[in-house]
Amino acid sequence: MGLATVIFVILVIGVLIIVDSMARLKGQDLSKLHEWGLGGRQFGLAMSWFLVGGDVYTAYTFIAVPALMFGVGALAYFAVSYTLMANIVLFAIFPKLWRVSAKYGYVTGAEFVRARYGNRLLALAIGVTGILATVPYIALQLVGMQTVIGALGFNGTGLGAHLPLIMAVTLVALFTVTSGLRAVAMVAVVKNLLIFLTVIVGFIVIPAELGGFGTIFGKVSAAHLLLAHPPAGSSGLYSGYTTLALGSAMALFLYPHAMTGILASRSRDVVRRNAFLQPAFAFMLGLVALFGVMAVAAGVSKMPQFAEGFRIDGPNFSFPALLIHTMPSWFVGLAFAAIAIGALVPAGIMGIAAANIFTRDIWRQFIAPSMSSGVEALIAKLFAIAIILGGLVFEIDLPLKYAIQLQLLGGMWIIQTFPAVVFSLFTRFYNGWALLIGWAVGFGMATDLALLNHLSGAIYAFDLFGFTVPCYIAVVTFGVNVAVATVLSPLFHRIASDRSRDRTVASDYA
Repeated sequence: MGLATVIFVILVIGVLIIVDSMARLKGQDLSKLHEWGLGGRQFGLAMSWFLVGGDVYTAYTFIAVPALMFGVGALAYFAVSYTLMANIVLFAIFPKLWRVSAKYGYVTGAEFVRARYGNRLLALAIGVTGILATVPYIALQLVGMQTVIGALGFNGTGLGAHLPLIMAVTLVALFTVTSGLRAVAMVAVVKNLLIFLTVIVGFIVIPAELGGFGTIFGKVSAAHLLLAHPPAGSSGLYSGYTTLALGSAMALFLYPHAMTGILASRSRDVVRRNAFLQPAFAFMLGLVALFGVMAVAAGVSKMPQFAEGFRIDGPNFSFPALLIHTMPSWFVGLAFAAIAIGALVPAGIMGIAAANIFTRDIWRQFIAPSMSSGVEALIAKLFAIAIILGGLVFEIDLPLKYAIQLQLLGGMWIIQTFPAVVFSLFTRFYNGWALLIGWAVGFGMATDLALLNHLSGAIYAFDLFGFTVPCYIAVVTFGVNVAVATVLSPLFHRIASDRSRDRTVASDYA
């Protein structure tokens, strides 16, 4: 693996150095938050497509989806379903949010909510939820990086097992702070090109090495490729798959990093056109999922690496093991670099997005309302370092089964912001305090059900009059959230309406 390691290190460090130098030539004023954290809202269609694709289709694409396909089977294809549905949400909703945010200079979803309802506590809840959901999502990216680092042979116990990852994350944090969103977007271009190259070449070469698709599927049981038929008295995985895809689609672009990528666009039309082009990434995701099937057919679970003490579990190692088993060392180094950069890009954007929220919706609102723009940008940069390093601690300390579960845990929380952010773009029926209570009920219920599930999965088996319906926890708790907010809003409006606090106007939503 010596050649693979050399290529890996050269690509990862070389890309960061080159892009950082290019970004500095742009002459951006990083002492202003909207320049550092939103790229001045100047990204055209091509850059926006790469940026949004880069922060949505992450190292999770290369590690967790093949791992789930390898370990569980057909359920993994919910990821393809939900990313396709999420593009409908992107097209229908977020051009409107971009228009309002650009007009008033908002850089976060929570800032929009505060302006819509004049309610700082509701905005605080939305912002804190985004930050809480971001930490495990950053950790998810680091799982991908840790996996390929381990596959290259950097493993063991104690500090030695984590030192390469710690060095890489420190480099990402410094790069993000010094260069801002424009540099991260440039890295996203390189990252996506490397990913496309890896997937396309792998999808051609690996099946040929394994004897063709007929041989591959002949070695995999039908039970692994299909959802199990529901048992009597239950909807089985059918309802679980459906709600998992639906809830994930609703939540995807509410994550702070995804919203940051959208709000950085140059115009509303760029957002809409981007929604039409994003399915190209979903197509690539479908190909990536098939690598999990190929790993089963190749018998990578019998490779010695699975039993030699890697600090990664078997399923997460399935795709790297498949590459090692079938591809030359130089290509393995390139592919692992694509995965690592696929972790660096979203980790950087997530740090920036969380910093935007902390600075605008917490620090400025509750601690230093009159701070200058320079201080505001400095606070954001410091918090970006803190949140990225927080993701590192999260990744190191928590036991892992499937990296995808970390993302699903955040999804149960972030979907609770849907009523306050999305419904508010189409109606002023709701009262801010009712939305806050609905959020609290949904958030608390989601957390409780996840704990009852021992954090082992996001699907909970609900009993309805003797019929068992496994559902994605986020969807059920979102429904309760909406019901509470809908029932309480008319009552709260009669007691003390907050419609006069709306700092936007009806024409903003036309």
